[in-house]
Amino acid sequence: MSVSNSEPGFLLMDDKLHPMATNEQAVQILTFPNPSDKIQHLQMFLRDQIRAGLVNRQSKGLEFVKQYQSGRRRYVCRSFQLHSDASNSHPVAIVLDRNSSGITMATDLIAQFDITPREQETVQLLLQGLTSKEIGSRMNISPNTVKAFLRLVMVKMGVSTRSGIVGRFARSGEANPEAQAAR
Repeated sequence: MSVSNSEPGFLLMDDKLHPMATNEQAVQILTFPNPSDKIQHLQMFLRDQIRAGLVNRQSKGLEFVKQYQSGRRRYVCRSFQLHSDASNSHPVAIVLDRNSSGITMATDLIAQFDITPREQETVQLLLQGLTSKEIGSRMNISPNTVKAFLRLVMVKMGVSTRSGIVGRFARSGEANPEAQAAR
């Protein structure tokens, strides 16, 4: 089965990091370069890959990396601790999102410049290298509205070009040692 590169990978694991559910994209990301159908004991293989590649070994507790590299592709890794009243277990959900630009949205910059969620969405698509027309198409807004969002972000960040926005986020990523390690 062929899976789109833009689909995020999804994993649901128990508190011991055993996979409970995955989508095909997550399996492809974690088994690359091996085809998943050629791997014996896939669940154990995935568990080992999760422990080796997704858990931040520099952290004292259970913490996950912010970026994961599979081959030449980089993914933003978002983890969510789930709480269940029914049991004492605390499953973890992980989403692996392709970040084609290699630049992640820096939460400190978002907070510092008071960038709204809609502006964040616009900037994220800009960081992926999309044009105003492509961004507008993805967000279901006109290219002129995209340009207005980007102008607002430029004013907030004190830059005068779209490249200035990209540069600010790139510099914030370089200041982040995790982002550098993922490169």
